[in-house]
Amino acid sequence: MKTLSVNHLLGIKYITKDDIELIFETAEHFKEVINRPIKKVPSLRDITIANIFFENSTRTKLSFELAEKRLSADTISFSAAQSSVKKGETLIDTVNNILSMKVDMVVMRHSNPGAAYFLSQNVDARIINAGDGAHEHPTQALLDSFTIREKLGEIGGKKIVIVGDILHSRVALSNIFALQKQGAEVRVCGPKTLIPKHIENLGVKYEPNLRKALEWCDVANMLRIQNERLDVNYFPSTREYTQQYGLDKDLLDSLNKEIIVMHPGPINRGVEITSDVADSKQSVILEQVENGVAVRMAVIYLLASKIQ
Repeated sequence: MKTLSVNHLLGIKYITKDDIELIFETAEHFKEVINRPIKKVPSLRDITIANIFFENSTRTKLSFELAEKRLSADTISFSAAQSSVKKGETLIDTVNNILSMKVDMVVMRHSNPGAAYFLSQNVDARIINAGDGAHEHPTQALLDSFTIREKLGEIGGKKIVIVGDILHSRVALSNIFALQKQGAEVRVCGPKTLIPKHIENLGVKYEPNLRKALEWCDVANMLRIQNERLDVNYFPSTREYTQQYGLDKDLLDSLNKEIIVMHPGPINRGVEITSDVADSKQSVILEQVENGVAVRMAVIYLLASKIQ
């Protein structure tokens, strides 16, 4: 059996193109499983997984929990808002207390970049990074790539533009790494103030004009403004942002080709994307959600197979 080259999924930066291929092959199998009348497989009956979320999450948390249940794993969920972390307990102590309950794998979201890596160095369990600050969100990038591949057949040679708040987005960084590893060309588009200073060092071009970006691309991945991370005003007003960088049906229909529209959610309808675009036939937003469960099942299954 093929195995991953890593023991944890900490970021796309740490995995290979072959790892991505293996995850996708496994996800295709699980996608077929979750479309059957009986959606469960007994693959991980003896594995216990802890979902530890130090930041709010709805879709990612539900998606991981569903993936774990579909694989018949035992799960415990932990939300920092109701925990001893509020009383001053350290991350390591919190996790070690959970591991003493004989947990094999930890799915963690944390506001500090590098938290998942730090954990992997200090505790004895497989770690899956469900988002660390504005750093990486590897399973989101994998499900995005999986969705593009399903729609376009392959990713090599395709042109993808990521639009919006690149500066604060862990989704953007993980997507850039994942798409480039598979041979795609990536550009970013958005207000100059929301583009990281040295983005060109990642082999990514900046396109300030949304229409030009859309005319160039095969796929547009529309990101929301991360209001919870904005400590200063990066643009004059939401209305002005929408006028320059919002995607509406008129703009989409005026392009000389059909492009695929993606969004990692949650959507701020009427800001980065209008409802008629989000619900149009060019949008793959609901496919991304469905594929998220299959891809996360694949990641959990492949990492569990490395537990001795």
